[in-house]
Amino acid sequence: MKRYFQVLKLFWQTAIAAELEYRINFVISAFTSLGGLVGSLFGLFLFYQTGYTFAGWQWEEALIVVGIFTLLEGFSGTFLAPNLNRIVRHVQEGTLDFVLLKPISSQFWLSGHTISPWGLPDILFGAIVIFYAGGKLGIRPSAYLISLIPLVFGLAILYSLWFMLGATSIWFVKIYNVTEVLRGLIEAGRYPMAAYPIAYQFFFTFIVPVAFLTTIPAEAMLGRTEFGWIIGAGILAIVLLFVSRFFWRFALRFYTSASS
Repeated sequence: MKRYFQVLKLFWQTAIAAELEYRINFVISAFTSLGGLVGSLFGLFLFYQTGYTFAGWQWEEALIVVGIFTLLEGFSGTFLAPNLNRIVRHVQEGTLDFVLLKPISSQFWLSGHTISPWGLPDILFGAIVIFYAGGKLGIRPSAYLISLIPLVFGLAILYSLWFMLGATSIWFVKIYNVTEVLRGLIEAGRYPMAAYPIAYQFFFTFIVPVAFLTTIPAEAMLGRTEFGWIIGAGILAIVLLFVSRFFWRFALRFYTSASS
């Protein structure tokens, strides 16, 4: 594990040094993130301006969901998209051969080889929204810590789903549209699950587990989620991590390399 952490440190140091050569991109990214957040807040405001509320969700409570969703966007932009979207290119160009020859786990290499600071504004803005809403609601510091548990589980779930979709490029090569479909489905996590009809709530909880990404961490922060949901999120995260590992190994059996 120590060797992997050292490798990860070298990866990220190199990636950040390369990205900071284009610092104007960070400013552009910050404005883009701010625009996305304003759009989310405006959409939520349209629901609440007439006194309508999602069942059991005050304005500030719904803001926490928006903040967690923005954090999720930042995590995806910083860690997932820069790495996992490149799996397709590695397969297309045959450079996956060089990854497989390295003396470390190919899944680890593909998942952590680079990092993009352009997702950091989303993380910052998301945290600001969460703490603002939490201050209005009088949320205790311990509640923030408790919510980190399902939030980490949610990040693991998102990573696993994204990686498995990336792995299918070994068969289908071009799957950019599939990853965009996943990102589109995740957009449902921008608002509490109570905003959707029962059928959609079922779909976004048990078919595509979007509820585990935003709503359940928000409920844990508000102190009203059942402990069973947190346990379920942990079990789902662990299972999907193992499934992603086994699925990658299975997919590699069908990889014929660029030279064959």
